[in-house]
Amino acid sequence: MLRSYQKIQRRKTRVVNVGDVLIGGDNPISVQTMTNTLTIDTKSTIKQIEKVVKAGADLVRVSIPDKESSQSLKQIVRESKIPIIADIHFHYKRAIEAAKNGASCLRINPGNIGSEEKVKEVIQAAKDNNCSIRIGVNGGSLEKRILEKYSEPNPEALIESAQNNMKILEDNDFFNFKISVKSSDIFMAIRAYEGLSEICDYPLHLGITEAGGKRTGSIKSSIGMGNLLLSGIGDTIRVSLSDAPEEEVKVGFEILKSLGIRNRGVKIISCPSCARQQFQVIELVKKLEKSLEDIVKPITVSIIGCVVNGPGEANMTNIGITGGGNNTHMIYVDGKKDHIIKDRDLAPYLEDIIRKKAEKSSI
Repeated sequence: MLRSYQKIQRRKTRVVNVGDVLIGGDNPISVQTMTNTLTIDTKSTIKQIEKVVKAGADLVRVSIPDKESSQSLKQIVRESKIPIIADIHFHYKRAIEAAKNGASCLRINPGNIGSEEKVKEVIQAAKDNNCSIRIGVNGGSLEKRILEKYSEPNPEALIESAQNNMKILEDNDFFNFKISVKSSDIFMAIRAYEGLSEICDYPLHLGITEAGGKRTGSIKSSIGMGNLLLSGIGDTIRVSLSDAPEEEVKVGFEILKSLGIRNRGVKIISCPSCARQQFQVIELVKKLEKSLEDIVKPITVSIIGCVVNGPGEANMTNIGITGGGNNTHMIYVDGKKDHIIKDRDLAPYLEDIIRKKAEKSSI
């Protein structure tokens, strides 16, 4: 119900496919993450993928460092409900094996794969198996000749690396690819993505790499990717956190929800609380965030401890509560006063009406 007063005008990009997920064009900006289990531990990897699927991930990447991992990919792909991206570094045979074993996309840096013939073999494997490619340029692993030219990573170096790798694919008549130019430095990443978006129309995978732990990494990613998304740049995102992969997915959706780009699950609008609060706002919000994680349908909830801002916020949400005196609080439904509650345990009470509202939603 919450209205957005400015619609982001997305950059027009060509469309590529990652399995049955379309990236670019007018397709939804997809949220992805990466497993941190050993890929050869098939059972643990599949279990982790199930967790990120539950959190809403559209895509998931797994590392393929050796032949045993590429063999494990067969079972992982069979049991995954979302497309699998194979993360490849240096060894071209791992990319070929991953494509044959069911990966929907290969994350590679063509310039690091080896000779032109090896790159051609990888591209042919991708063509033969309907497998897309992500050119993954990273400030921490630029090609030697690029670093020699620029002395250190910078936006121009990232862009030139991307251009060189784009040319390799294009010269081999392959166009089903997307590009990332990641850096742990927010300003470098933003400038690189902005520059790249001006010279090509391929879909861009956004990320601030090695962003840090959950709190710092979420903030850095929100600033960096949020800046680009507001400018209409970005077709798929990954929040890189030193945390569980499902936490990356949750933060990714929060970024998109905050910008009105994609809505999934419960969006809580709450006050920071003060001496005017008529119930324990912080405690209530924590309980509801935890208990309502499984809801998928988009629904907005306002939790305001007093009447200063409560009615106004409730006017713009599906379910709202405004604190009143004597433990008497007003419940709003779709912006209108619905009923008063008194002396109730608020968390289970609100959870119940929020769930009922979500069940009735046609969205």
